[in-house]
Amino acid sequence: MQPLDGVEVVSLAVNLPGPLAAARLAELGASVTKVEPPAGDPLAAAAPGWYERLVAGQQVLSLDVKSPGDRAKLDELLATADLLITSMRPTALVRLGLNQPQDRFSGLSLIEIVGHAADPEVPGHDLNYQAVHGTLTPPQMPTVPIADMLGAERAVSTALAALVRRANTGVGAPYRVALEEAAARAGDAVRYRLMGPAAVLGGAFPGYGIYPCADGYVALGAVEPHFFMKAVEVFGATGDHRSFQEAFAGRTIAELEAIAEREDLPLNGIHLAQAPGK
Repeated sequence: MQPLDGVEVVSLAVNLPGPLAAARLAELGASVTKVEPPAGDPLAAAAPGWYERLVAGQQVLSLDVKSPGDRAKLDELLATADLLITSMRPTALVRLGLNQPQDRFSGLSLIEIVGHAADPEVPGHDLNYQAVHGTLTPPQMPTVPIADMLGAERAVSTALAALVRRANTGVGAPYRVALEEAAARAGDAVRYRLMGPAAVLGGAFPGYGIYPCADGYVALGAVEPHFFMKAVEVFGATGDHRSFQEAFAGRTIAELEAIAEREDLPLNGIHLAQAPGK
């Protein structure tokens, strides 16, 4: 049995954070119904393969929740649901009468995903939240939507907490998850000087870095003293950046990974992400 067997989730959320959270809840055993507007989820057009993966195993319905007939269908779903996930502005949620859904559906908890914490009406996306909290390196664009992905996990943990609270109180409640707060916590790694330019895990420590080799790059993650000293010994380095560069330069990724596996070292080649099946 899965931990969330018997839990019903209705998601009105589009784009990335909400679908990610719903997919994770489905992985844990929840039954998820994804309600999309007639125009569909923009994620399906932007990244169709990812969209299909996220909605796999879910019931996907197209409803215009502003029309009486389709709204009645949504309410039928909410009548037995345990969790409602949304990603719209709070004013839109109020207009739909869904900002306090437990008033009508007593067992239903709302997981409301918003952007900015201080003013959730302000528009924004992952790039905006990262821009505010120090996780970007201009002019490069980010390769991972950090705020969206961490925000999705926050939505999942909030959903689980909501289920625990309802088990104790017998009634649902509304909860808000701000993507900007997720970006802020990611930015703590830079803010507190663990990562970022010249920080200990930002390139200052030779045992934790990216090094060129004969056919690409490898990532060395020898943070702990025993791993670092082992890497120095195995590769004949002196412990500084240059000595590791010289040790790796003439070897291929495959050769270095084989050595790392044999010697139990945290080193691997850097591989570009590829589409599934390639």
